[in-house]
Amino acid sequence: MDIRIYKTNKPDLKASIAIIVTKGSKFEASFLSDKEYNFVKQSLEKGETQVLINQYTRLVFVIIIDTKKQSGDYLEDSRKAGNSVQSVLSEHKLETIKAFHSENNADILMAFTEGLVLGSYRFNKYQKKSNKDKTVPLKEVGLICQPLSKEKINSAINIFKAIYKVRDLVNEPVSHLNAVQLSSELEQMGQEVGVDVEIFNKSKIESLKMGGLLAVNKGSVDPPTFTVMEWKPVKPINKKPYILVGKGIVYDTGGLSLKPTSDSMDYMKSDMSGAAIIGGVICTIAANKLPVHVIALIPATDNRPSGNAYAPGDIVTIMDGTNVEMLNSDAEGRMVLADALVYAKKYKPELVIDVATLTGSASMAIGPYALVAMGTASVEIKNKLIKSGENVYERIVEFPLWEDYAELLKSDIADIKNVGGKEAGAIVGGKFLEYFTSYPWVHFDIAGVAFSKKNDNYRKKGGTGFGMRLLYDFFCNLCSDQ
Repeated sequence: MDIRIYKTNKPDLKASIAIIVTKGSKFEASFLSDKEYNFVKQSLEKGETQVLINQYTRLVFVIIIDTKKQSGDYLEDSRKAGNSVQSVLSEHKLETIKAFHSENNADILMAFTEGLVLGSYRFNKYQKKSNKDKTVPLKEVGLICQPLSKEKINSAINIFKAIYKVRDLVNEPVSHLNAVQLSSELEQMGQEVGVDVEIFNKSKIESLKMGGLLAVNKGSVDPPTFTVMEWKPVKPINKKPYILVGKGIVYDTGGLSLKPTSDSMDYMKSDMSGAAIIGGVICTIAANKLPVHVIALIPATDNRPSGNAYAPGDIVTIMDGTNVEMLNSDAEGRMVLADALVYAKKYKPELVIDVATLTGSASMAIGPYALVAMGTASVEIKNKLIKSGENVYERIVEFPLWEDYAELLKSDIADIKNVGGKEAGAIVGGKFLEYFTSYPWVHFDIAGVAFSKKNDNYRKKGGTGFGMRLLYDFFCNLCSDQ
């Protein structure tokens, strides 16, 4: 991310300006002419929420935010306004803007900035210069807000950088990001912010008897990896660590249960979104020095249909000795996550949260508007996660984990099978994962939100990073509650 974000004292005559006004409050701007001011006033009286004045050398935006809405909703309106402004700036080939809220509301101003910056993201590293997006990227954002601290700005910058990196990883094709390369990228991310990183190679994985990860990897010419990232500050608020587990399937063909190509396999470079997201979360926690002990576990491989690939009907033995009747090789994410969830037991964790593009059923159930969650954690923890989702507009829909669903996973010849039929696919996937937990646990199924096939406001086309801001907000709130 090459955007400079800083606090400043006042607008200048060269930079474009964004004036954010609370709906119903008085609007004044000494740098508008009488005609411009009257035009803005009349536009607002008509109910418009964003007005543009073109002063030729710069643009002036007036944005109305309705704070009578729920805070999560009006902050999301602010983000969307920021994205809209960056789009217009880009079209006019303007690189600089200064922004302020007429009543010095720092939260609204920062949400607006979030939309500006995240909406400016592009993934064009494989395009020739002549083919790249002809628009001009945003370079500089000056924020005018007396109560806004430099620390809050720096914290936001670290979040933005991590989201850019997460999106880059998700958008990277498997030709340039196999399991070994993903682990290397995560290691580099960790080293930059003081996160300890250990990468298990195939021999180590074999010695640990991670049968799920090894089975999925049987069809690949590239070895699997298992990455452990740890942030442990001097005086953490928690005695037992919080564990994040991320699905790192760098490409998923479905294996011998081959996916169709169109509108399915062609997007499967994104099947490691969970891994990228939790890597981004732990690195942001470290960059902003949150006093919380967090460990990230990332099993990684691709899933391919070679002559030695695991086959439907095989028995796969997970790290804890559980025998799984594998009936669908396209349900591979739960196989690798099972080993990671078992491995997490060694830490006696306070809470485990896994993040995975696990099921198409989750996407079909609620679309691209929220992630699906389920788990055994306390109502208090679940409510805190839901609240964080509302804060950053990465919303959560909770599905049940009734014991009835366990019936669908009963096997005639093994301890459990990895699929349960056509019904309740997202829940059955979660129920399978629950089998390998013995601690408070939450499962995030991000299949519907991890990758967008079209521009979705500030999330843009491609990898979205959906879930990263939610989890970071959750950990921030845990720290502030102490």
